[in-house]
Amino acid sequence: MDYTLLSSPLQGFTDFRFRNAQNKIFGGIDTFYSPYIRLNGKLEIKSSYNRDLLPENNNSLEVIPQIITNDADEFLFVSKYVRELGYKELNWNLGCPYPMVTKCGMGSGLISNTEKINHILDKVHSESDIIVSMKMRLGYDTTEEILDVFPILEKYPIKNVAIHARIGKQLYKGGVHLDAFQACVDNTKLKLYYNGDITSVAKFKEMQERFPTIDHWMIGRGLIGDPFLPSMIKNNSFDYPKNKMELFSEFHETLYQGYSESLSGSTHILLKMHHLWEYFSVIFSNPHKVHKKIKKAQSIRNYETAVKEVIKAG
Repeated sequence: MDYTLLSSPLQGFTDFRFRNAQNKIFGGIDTFYSPYIRLNGKLEIKSSYNRDLLPENNNSLEVIPQIITNDADEFLFVSKYVRELGYKELNWNLGCPYPMVTKCGMGSGLISNTEKINHILDKVHSESDIIVSMKMRLGYDTTEEILDVFPILEKYPIKNVAIHARIGKQLYKGGVHLDAFQACVDNTKLKLYYNGDITSVAKFKEMQERFPTIDHWMIGRGLIGDPFLPSMIKNNSFDYPKNKMELFSEFHETLYQGYSESLSGSTHILLKMHHLWEYFSVIFSNPHKVHKKIKKAQSIRNYETAVKEVIKAG
């Protein structure tokens, strides 16, 4: 069965620099979703969002912009903005689990409000020609919440619904709810994509067997932790390339140079790289030791030395 691999957006991680470096050095991802645009009531696009979506910063990638909102006018404003940049589709985030988002009735905190979801979709489809797709959790409190949303979504030409098989309350803790995802498959004719805990080739194959009708698979944290993973899935290989550390070194250097040019001051650069290494460390034989060593490096010079040593040790 043919399948498509998608990069799930992660705020603060999967920006255009990450996308371009991953695509150039490893490949394997067919479509990238950009981290969400959040307006906070002001109809203005931040320069960081604009930079992330500019066509010239994504010219070798297929990218779908994303919005997080509970306001129809914000949705229309962003729809118009992305259309002007040449994008035809806008993905609506009803999945973000973080309390600072859900307490405002956005992300997975909006799933139970079917009336508001209906109002926004009605207005957007009446007043815009943007193609709408969804990124959702199963619910915020329970895995059944999403089932009440399907009849609303089915009234509109929604392109697809990518479901992260957790509830919002879980954040990223605990396991994915595979039976609840199966209930989604059984209860809607909408095109569903699967997202959640695809962290290895073996895990991907397991999910493929579990859900044989699904042909779009979204990789989130698994991609940041292991940028080799999509190409290994595509090549049906459980083995890393022989020049694994050479490729990873090139990837790291590309990101490090990019962030060194765009962020001001060593504190910001180190913070950014330390966050990335929380994920990167998993591809090393002793992740805890590697992460600890990188975290201890509190100056640019020490950081560069630590990275060299870690990569050399493999």
